[in-house]
Amino acid sequence: MPQQNTFLAEAAAAARGVVAVTIGNREAGRYFNLTPHGLVGSFIALLLIAGIGAALPLAFGLHGRVLLGVVVSTVSLVLQVGCGAIALMQAKRLDGLLPYVVVDNWASFYVTAISIILSLIGAPDDIIGFPIGVLIVVVAVNIGRVIIKLEPLQTAMFVIAQVVGYLVGGIAITTLFAALGLSS
Repeated sequence: MPQQNTFLAEAAAAARGVVAVTIGNREAGRYFNLTPHGLVGSFIALLLIAGIGAALPLAFGLHGRVLLGVVVSTVSLVLQVGCGAIALMQAKRLDGLLPYVVVDNWASFYVTAISIILSLIGAPDDIIGFPIGVLIVVVAVNIGRVIIKLEPLQTAMFVIAQVVGYLVGGIAITTLFAALGLSS
């Protein structure tokens, strides 16, 4: 992809890229800036949506949930990327780490934005949770397939590693907060 001049242009191209990744388009990578500069832009987007997600509970008076949400999201992200990196290292494809993180950050930005919008318009979490979960898995599989171009078994290992990392982070931190009495 040619370098985008502005963050908004990069975000617009990434939105098209996330759609392309979701449907499994083999040319999806061309929509993303898969350079260190693009990595910075993707982290800015991720921090932006995380900030919005953290601020919304404050707006609704759910102060105790902010710290838990931020810590769970941060630890889960770090463990997800770390486990994904280990899987890529095992597959001898550590060259795919930068593209994975860039595309995953942008996908997380847009999926989280959609989730926030659906929550704000009153869609029940138990109704939107399953489709969003399926979408996340489809995107993870397609990042392995069409962005990193892993073999099928490598893709499976890559996705399973990410899911395990994410779940371990979420469960461990939620349990720790509950044990410390900080979850309310």
